[in-house]
Amino acid sequence: MNSVDQGFQNLDRAGRATARIGSASRTIVYSVLGIAIAFSWFLMIAYASRSVRAPGDLTPGATFLKMLPDIPLPLELERLLDVCLSPVEASAGAPETFFALTAMWVMMSIAMMLPSAAPMIRTYCELADTAGRQKQPVAHPLVFLSGYLSVWFAASIAFAALTTLVQAMQGELSRSANLLAASAAIGFAGLYQFSSLKETCLKKCRNPFSILFSRWTTRPSGIFRLGAEQGVWCMGCCWALMLVMFAVGLMNVFWMALLGILTLVEKQVDSSVTSRIAGAILLVWSAALLLLSI
Repeated sequence: MNSVDQGFQNLDRAGRATARIGSASRTIVYSVLGIAIAFSWFLMIAYASRSVRAPGDLTPGATFLKMLPDIPLPLELERLLDVCLSPVEASAGAPETFFALTAMWVMMSIAMMLPSAAPMIRTYCELADTAGRQKQPVAHPLVFLSGYLSVWFAASIAFAALTTLVQAMQGELSRSANLLAASAAIGFAGLYQFSSLKETCLKKCRNPFSILFSRWTTRPSGIFRLGAEQGVWCMGCCWALMLVMFAVGLMNVFWMALLGILTLVEKQVDSSVTSRIAGAILLVWSAALLLLSI
């Protein structure tokens, strides 16, 4: 008798099958989650190894990134990379350019945010598994995950629009103006670390069980909305930190890893110390860039 059948001796065959479905659903979600994160980081590393080949690149972490090997990619992904890394000029409004930038932000969001969302997704899977074992109707965990990812897809569209604007303006600005813009982005992210909204969002992300249990529903549409709501809370924790990527380079995997780890620690540690330390570091960094821009 396997582990799924243990404790279900009093259930009929249909009941045991329901338990297996609950456990299988959780396995599917974990597998999809792991594959999505690994694939996104693979693409980000491949892209980053190309984005820092230009001489004189002084973005933070560039020295480390230049040691990355060149990873061969299919022609379609190479074209996507060319669009993402090239300055936006006359073709800035072309649909394929905007699609490529959106795809880039989707991959970055998956790489940076899904690891910190894994405990929340696991919590839903456990609740769904329990309900399934009690022969109650359950919305598939992938419905919940789709609701969560839909929020980051919408955010990726917004970030792609901002990227288009930044790239179009970057070539027209002086070095001092670029430093000032980077200082503003990092300074805003630092200030947000001390905000009450940031703390509220973190509390929602740290305690998914109470929210999921109190809002439990068997309707797939309700579970989709519940996943989307959790995505909104997650985005409320992290959106300002994503602005740092505009200052350090959109394909800078070194900083993606640091910000991803920071996000994971913030959501796991029930304290504001981590957020405030990170905020202080960002504010000092912003001040240093501001002085360099003068």
